[in-house]
Amino acid sequence: MTGVAVAADPMSATAPLSGANAGASPNKRRKGKPGVSRIVGPMAFFAAFIGFWYFTHHVLMSEARKFIVPPPHSVINQSFLVWDIPRGSGGSRTGGGLKSLLEGLWTSTQVAGIGLLIAIVLGLALATVMSQAKWIENATYPFLVALQAMPILAFVPLIGSLFGFDFWSRVLVCVMIALFPIVANTLFGLISVERGYHELMTLNGASRWTRLVKLQYPAAMPSIFTGLQISAGLSVVGAVVGDFFFRQGEPGLGRLINTYQASNENEQMFGAVIVSALLGIAVFVFFGWLGKRVVGHWHETRSG
Repeated sequence: MTGVAVAADPMSATAPLSGANAGASPNKRRKGKPGVSRIVGPMAFFAAFIGFWYFTHHVLMSEARKFIVPPPHSVINQSFLVWDIPRGSGGSRTGGGLKSLLEGLWTSTQVAGIGLLIAIVLGLALATVMSQAKWIENATYPFLVALQAMPILAFVPLIGSLFGFDFWSRVLVCVMIALFPIVANTLFGLISVERGYHELMTLNGASRWTRLVKLQYPAAMPSIFTGLQISAGLSVVGAVVGDFFFRQGEPGLGRLINTYQASNENEQMFGAVIVSALLGIAVFVFFGWLGKRVVGHWHETRSG
């Protein structure tokens, strides 16, 4: 029996193992290796991006147009190394500095967080109902696709007329942008459970609620967290876009970008864009980490 077991193991057929590695699975041995590629690859790409940025400023832009693409060190100095630039100080018409960016970041984070939370609740509830009745799915899905496909700018005048142009209008934009990936991925996970598991539930007389809670939702968790990762990034986009067009209330990153662009303070504008990108990366990484913590220890799509 031992010989059959060894022959059936593809790893032992190609390279015999010994010592502590003999009982380790391929995924565990792979995890034990240092993740050099995870560091070297992004760092190399980042260095290439910075190099291209400098090349664009010094070579591709004429002297009269260099202000449009300021060099990276100028962006860092003006946006992140100066705490507060008062209005009118140093030729700045709007003011700026790290203080303004952090205040805009906090406002946009609130909008994106609340919008994402509402989208998660609505998306999970809607996907659950759609998975239980085919006619509800057929009736609802086309409108969700239309909502996702239509440009959000088409809704701006309507949203402003109905709800005003302040904080909650921006939240609504986040919900509209972030809703579809949650619904689509959750629905896919709920209805993709293998038929054999459903038949086993039927043989044991499981109710619809038991089937949903103990079978469908656990199996759908990887798809759900994939949708959450996508929607988390989109919620930041919604917060910036909504702030860009709804100009009342506390200014967020989108409003800062618009203000700096209008006043040709491009160092500050690039700084606000960088902060927006970092916020999107942060929420994306957070939900990726959360997904691994929740399902990474047992589901094969999250292992390795």
